Amino acid sequence: MAVLDTDLDHIFPSSVLPPLWAKLVVGLVAVVCFARSYDGDFVFDDSEAIVNNKVAGVVGRADLLCALFFLLSFLGYCKAFRESNKEGAYSSTFWVLLSIFLGAVAMLCKEQGITVLGLNAVFDILVIGKFNVLEIVQKVLHKDKSLESPGMLRNGGLLFRMTLLTSGGAGMLYVRWRIMGTGPPAFTEVDNPASFADSMLVRAVNYNYYYSLNAWLLLCPWWLCFDWSMGCIPLIKSVSDWRVIALAALWFCLIGLICQALCSEDGHKRRILTLGLGFLVIPFLPASNLFFRVGFVVAERVLYLPSVGYCVLLTFGFGALSKHTKKKKLIAAVVLGILLINMLRCVVRSGQWRSEEQLFRSALSVCPLNAKVHYNIGKNLADKGNQTAAIRYYREAVRLNPKYVHAMNNLGNILKERNELQEAEELLSLAVRIQPDFAAAWMNLGIVQNSLKRFEAAEQSYRMAIKHRRKYPDCYYNLGRLYADLNRHVDALNAWRNATVLKPEHSLAWNNMIILLDNTGNLAQAEAVGREALELIPNDHSLMFSLANVLGKSQKYKESEALFLKAIKANPNAASYHGNLAVLYHRWGHLDLAKKHYEISLQLDPTASGTKENYGLLRRKLELMQKKDV
Repeated sequence: MAVLDTDLDHIFPSSVLPPLWAKLVVGLVAVVCFARSYDGDFVFDDSEAIVNNKVAGVVGRADLLCALFFLLSFLGYCKAFRESNKEGAYSSTFWVLLSIFLGAVAMLCKEQGITVLGLNAVFDILVIGKFNVLEIVQKVLHKDKSLESPGMLRNGGLLFRMTLLTSGGAGMLYVRWRIMGTGPPAFTEVDNPASFADSMLVRAVNYNYYYSLNAWLLLCPWWLCFDWSMGCIPLIKSVSDWRVIALAALWFCLIGLICQALCSEDGHKRRILTLGLGFLVIPFLPASNLFFRVGFVVAERVLYLPSVGYCVLLTFGFGALSKHTKKKKLIAAVVLGILLINMLRCVVRSGQWRSEEQLFRSALSVCPLNAKVHYNIGKNLADKGNQTAAIRYYREAVRLNPKYVHAMNNLGNILKERNELQEAEELLSLAVRIQPDFAAAWMNLGIVQNSLKRFEAAEQSYRMAIKHRRKYPDCYYNLGRLYADLNRHVDALNAWRNATVLKPEHSLAWNNMIILLDNTGNLAQAEAVGREALELIPNDHSLMFSLANVLGKSQKYKESEALFLKAIKANPNAASYHGNLAVLYHRWGHLDLAKKHYEISLQLDPTASGTKENYGLLRRKLELMQKKDV
């Protein structure tokens, strides 16, 4: 095994720099590349993966964790050959088993991680075992008898390692099946249009075009986009499409590299190319659509591991080129230039990920036909209050993808807020016709129909929303509002109670229950509901205000005053809080305090007619009292 030890050192040559300096340089370059976004916002998928994720935010690092354990698994497998000569077969087996375990961890982070077992097998057979395909082919052609018992098959250690890898892979797949089942995720045509094409030829051509795009992104990562779906890459439907040239170029390069990797007489060249191609191709296989349909056209994240192979091939290519030319300084300058250009691109892209606005707008120049890009820009603008611009982008998203129900839903919501109810109803009705189980669109349609006084239709829409999403507190809340408008008080209270059961912190539902019970004269029940609500949401000033009103009517002035003051402390600029506290003092006989808070309320809202009237009554009362005193 001493030869293997030397070979490994030859395959993985030592760094030109001392190890410590090499690590520092790599770390410094990484910091420079990503320093612009370290304090950026959580954007795009981060909202669901990190901000709104209660199980663990680490899911947002799935690709990085997978790559970490993938590389550790491969390095562990390499360690098996280094240790086998020093400490025997037991140590070698330990490292192989550790490699399999690390591969399992990589798979649990991301399914792509299981491919490390295939890479380890290729590395073992072709790189360590020095299996020469050209030699085997020649022996087959010449009917060489030595082929009957090749040395590789006599290698018991190799067969044992292949058995361990195969068993480990089968075990991983079984565990994955037990946890997640056999059914693949459900994807739509907009996610991966080629996989829904009727013609197998069209599917094959477009899959290969996707491969060429991925290869180009490795070579020239200038056109990057956060999402490549929804018409970003139109299908190739004819051989006259000029893009088929990219397919030919890709396979011309790949076949040339594969031939050199498998058939070159130079053993060192053969093994380096095999290793590079293994890293380039094998981790990409799960994203290739060859084994199952994937939910994307191009995803830059799946190129993270294949980029290792790309770097190996690029380094080997420049090394071979420098050996055959005297202009070594020129080659070095080209390499440094490529590194600097890619660093610059990384810095620019890192800056684009600082905020959603920059990220989404950067995609417009890359994928102007992508409806999701326009949708996300519109959503970002709507969140910032720029409804006019948001409408423009939502309309463009619907134009590009007439079945984009989420864009219809958001556009309908904005039109509803702008009181353009007829168009809002048309859009939301279309959305639920396209996707009948779209619960949010059913609820929003119900809100619009309620505003149009079409109460029966609104109730039916709310019921459809709840049918498709059983645990939908906001829909129960809106259903309660509908019942309250129809004076169906018991039904309203039941709907709001359902909302608070599903979402105990639903402040609006609690408030509406308290107010309805207060308005219908059920003060004791209103007080009980208010106290229950404040136990669950103790810092909600609107609940304090509503309960304070109830307590004041029940002549529990001291407790009511305390809640009013606490609510005002939390929200001092609420005119109604000061106005109702003034009413409490007015009833209680603390007229000076009543006058003070009436005046504060009118300063905050001079148009409050009720407060003006009460303030006028108080002033007349105070004037009469002064006259009597005189």
